[in-house]
Amino acid sequence: MKDVMIRPERCLSCRSCEVACAVAHSDSKNLFSAIGENPIPKKRISLMYIPDLGISLPITCRHCEDAPCASVCPTKALHQDETASTVSYNPDRCVDCWTCSAVCPRFISLYHLILVMGCWTSSMTHNRGIISRQAEAGIKCDLCEGRDLPACVEACPTHALIFSEMEET
Repeated sequence: MKDVMIRPERCLSCRSCEVACAVAHSDSKNLFSAIGENPIPKKRISLMYIPDLGISLPITCRHCEDAPCASVCPTKALHQDETASTVSYNPDRCVDCWTCSAVCPRFISLYHLILVMGCWTSSMTHNRGIISRQAEAGIKCDLCEGRDLPACVEACPTHALIFSEMEET
């Protein structure tokens, strides 16, 4: 199955992915017209700067049907609503173990980068809102259904986002 993969070392924080996503999900599909739409089109991707790593990371959540992040969360800070198929986050229950990031296909590259850089230190004891940022968006990434290439991937000038086959784990 194809999915959007993140290469955080290439991200310039330009937010082209956010703009392209919002426009792709607008009624007009045009930047200038989308600005005046009511309601304003919502993006399904958010850029977050992670100071401990000195990188920016485009964050998307597909609210997976099987939600591996929710199933491995030791404190149940992540919970999947079976009816709505959405993943919700309770920051009061989170112990910042990053277990969710280790199993999420979208975050595996970040998780490996953390381990390779050896920065799993006291400064990394907080997930820097990565998970809560996913939940705040509240909208599933639909990979721009009906397009050959998701808008965020197409708009990324440095190819920090790629659309490719996911490796089976």
